[in-house]
Amino acid sequence: MTATAGASLDGEVLRLLADPLRAEIVRLLAGEQLCTCHLVELTGARQSNVSNHLRALREAGLLQSEPCGRYTYHRLLPEALARLGADLAALAARAGGDLPRRPCP
Repeated sequence: MTATAGASLDGEVLRLLADPLRAEIVRLLAGEQLCTCHLVELTGARQSNVSNHLRALREAGLLQSEPCGRYTYHRLLPEALARLGADLAALAARAGGDLPRRPCP
């Protein structure tokens, strides 16, 4: 999804974050690095479900996973979230103020 005048949003990333479980995973990872077993315990979701959501977030460039023995720890990539935040802030700034009204034909 792209807006004009330089403000664009990655629709795929927004769609990913709109899922309640993915949003909860992101919220939890904002505070600390967690392994998959922690996320299963904290969310109450099945391990396979959590792993699928983590894969989607990793493929979207929102988090990084690091094996540590038998476990895999996950951490958010703040620069990816900052880009999304900047895009949203740019759209909010564009939408503020007295906007012109396009005339109907």
